[in-house]
Amino acid sequence: MAVLDSSIANVALPTISKELNIRPADSIWIVNAYQLAVTVSLFPLASLGDIFGYRRVYLSGLAVFTVASLACAMSDSLLTLTLARIVQGLGAAGLMSVNIALIRFIYPYKLLGRGVGYNALIVAVSSAAGPSVAALILSAASWQWLFAINVPLGLLALFVAWRALPETPHADRKFDALSALLNALTFGLLIVGIKGLDDSQHTALVVAELGGALVLGYFLIRRQLSQEAPLLPVDLLKLPVFALSVVTSVCSFGAQSIAYVSLPFYFQDVIGRSQGETGLLMTPWPLAIAVIAPISGRLADRYDPGILAAAGLGVLAAGLGLLAMMPADPTLADISWRMALCGLGFGLFQSPNNKVLITSAPRERSGGASGIQATARLLGQTLGAALVGLIFGLVPDHGRGTIIAVGLAAGAAALAGVASGLRRFTAPQGQSG
Repeated sequence: MAVLDSSIANVALPTISKELNIRPADSIWIVNAYQLAVTVSLFPLASLGDIFGYRRVYLSGLAVFTVASLACAMSDSLLTLTLARIVQGLGAAGLMSVNIALIRFIYPYKLLGRGVGYNALIVAVSSAAGPSVAALILSAASWQWLFAINVPLGLLALFVAWRALPETPHADRKFDALSALLNALTFGLLIVGIKGLDDSQHTALVVAELGGALVLGYFLIRRQLSQEAPLLPVDLLKLPVFALSVVTSVCSFGAQSIAYVSLPFYFQDVIGRSQGETGLLMTPWPLAIAVIAPISGRLADRYDPGILAAAGLGVLAAGLGLLAMMPADPTLADISWRMALCGLGFGLFQSPNNKVLITSAPRERSGGASGIQATARLLGQTLGAALVGLIFGLVPDHGRGTIIAVGLAAGAAALAGVASGLRRFTAPQGQSG
């Protein structure tokens, strides 16, 4: 539900704009409010997971998400819907911030790759299914049901989670409220600034936002370096294998985001496909991830995860390169096998990379590692979307713009592959489970 709701509202924005009598430009805050709330609260909630236990944070996040979904469904103005989406995003962050950490405590080390693979499967299918699920709901009900449907599902999930999720160790330390505030301001300004990079009319504001993020980030990091277990786990980035895993994650999700944002423009504006056909053309990518991610997770329990991830990223880079070199009038088959190849590579990479990332951190710091994993994914996706906006602003021809964008995505995937391969030359990650 948390992944679905990051994109499910996009399809309904035109309808919501008309019914609430708001400008289309203002309706984008229905999406941005959720994404911002998730991003700024991931690290504070991961820290709370380390202190009070991941089960408590997860259950609390799920309860908040469910109640906020009901509030979204009952909203009758842009203000109330935006506020409800902020609260819903906070609940979603409670789930995302400790999700991988909980998996580490659910599965024994020798089966951890399998658990991470199942998680990658759910994330891939949910993120890809958002527009389709939204279209299905809107064909039979009003936009309010996009959020109302979360209420029975959330209650069911709460029942299952209460019975199934394990208790985890608690850290004997206090929550750092000042660091949480600095973190929220830093990442909030950073994400808003990145999203505005393609807006040439507000360049000064964007520069101020990014500059503010840089200054506040300096004080945030300086404060974290003096702490034994910082809220923003910069100490984990001193571990080469962990830092390389984060770089790999940001670059790979950036590459995926570039393709996901730019290719629909190519399919509709250049080769004249309909919205429905565009959805079908995008399907082979997530479908291939769904097939390969669980297999990749099992392989990561038997073979070197760094090599598996590097191989997957090589396949992803090749698939993106082949997409950039498609014939002028590609057939359905020309597009489909290239998209499937990209999904195959991404699915092969994701599970092993997440396993390396979470196990390279000490067990008691699993919350911080889980927060970094989720933040790296969101940051990569945001940077990728912003890069597409910049390219399309400079190159109005969507045909040429998409070729440039997908070519850069192939480069980002190749860079991620290099970072992944370099992990073989670092000290081996911890294997304490």
